[in-house]
Amino acid sequence: MRKLFSLSLLTLASASMFAGGYRVSIQGQKQLAMGHTGVAVVNSAEVAFFNPAGMSFLDKKFNLSVGGSAVFAKTRYQNSKFNQTGATDNMGTPFNLYATYKIADWVSAGLAVYTPYGSSVEWDQDWAGGHLVNNIDLQAIFIQPTISFKIEDVFSIGGGPIFVNGSVNFNRNLSMGTLLSNNGQKTDVTLDAKGISATGYNVGMMFKPTKQITLGLDYRSEIIMEARGGSAEFADVPDFAAATFTNTTFDADLPLPAEITAGISYQATEKWLFAFDYNHTEWSVYESLDVDFANTVPTSVNPRNYKDASSYRFGAQYKATEKFTLRAGWYFDESPVRDGYFAPETPRNDSNGYTGGLTYQVNSKLGIDLSFLYLHFDEVDNSYNHFQEAGTPVPFGGTYKSSVFAPGIGVTYGF
Repeated sequence: MRKLFSLSLLTLASASMFAGGYRVSIQGQKQLAMGHTGVAVVNSAEVAFFNPAGMSFLDKKFNLSVGGSAVFAKTRYQNSKFNQTGATDNMGTPFNLYATYKIADWVSAGLAVYTPYGSSVEWDQDWAGGHLVNNIDLQAIFIQPTISFKIEDVFSIGGGPIFVNGSVNFNRNLSMGTLLSNNGQKTDVTLDAKGISATGYNVGMMFKPTKQITLGLDYRSEIIMEARGGSAEFADVPDFAAATFTNTTFDADLPLPAEITAGISYQATEKWLFAFDYNHTEWSVYESLDVDFANTVPTSVNPRNYKDASSYRFGAQYKATEKFTLRAGWYFDESPVRDGYFAPETPRNDSNGYTGGLTYQVNSKLGIDLSFLYLHFDEVDNSYNHFQEAGTPVPFGGTYKSSVFAPGIGVTYGF
């Protein structure tokens, strides 16, 4: 079993509370507005992320897309039986930068820089679920150079390596009750790891059987980020436990699951474009959240037992005038969390995402893109049953209500 740690902690993060377990589905303003479809859509340099094969089908020699979103997320927790409540109101700022260049008619190169994982969240210190998580801050940046080859005018392939650099800071209490506390303050640990790096790859293909229909397929590999020698600092340790819980270092592996996306787009008329994407993510790699400490502190073992999950995305685009293009979309996202494993680091259930946006074309080279996402999670009454206090399992559960609103803005430029 892999020893997994903090990237799972991003699940709590405001931006990463959606799109599967802890994946942030905001990788471009145009495509987000269309329900985050894009594997079979050639709209802009955003295709460098959604399907690098599509770079060869871009009309302009040089294409640039830059954008960002402000992600406002809120979660409410309540357990009426024990009169427990908790709340988080968080903001994340995922961003993206894509550039493509047509070297020749049959080959294009590109660069994608984006943040599919990362944000921060903070529950009240020592809240009812503090033994599972108090707060978390995670940063992860992906850099992906890509190349695309076109065969005739109907088929293309593309791909490239992915380089990841990230960091994480995570705090939780060591005890659910007052078993470990000092002067009324619960003993807690802060885990901090910087300079975590890893590599993976992305490959895709695109096929145009007719002028109106485009088919796309994209695969993003699993990436394991290895945290080695991160710092573990303990606070409010009682005297009787001081010899055990001393500041030390830790090792852990951070899993980013593989995913495959297939889709189709249909240019119904000169003005109307429709798209559908199916995404399958191999969340089952997330088996447990474990941390190995370098000193006498026992290894922290926290089963998660995720299951693979899928999302279904629909989008439409309407070119209203030469200046304005309107977009809208919807997607359904399955939760990978099983019953009995519902921890507050992943306060989410199945969700419906509603998207929209527009482009204002300033001139033939410059456009301004606006987007929004409203994500509604099904209310869920569930629990995490695998935390142990003094060797005895102590379930933690209640009712969770979550939602996300994310407005975004971007700029596209090409010649």
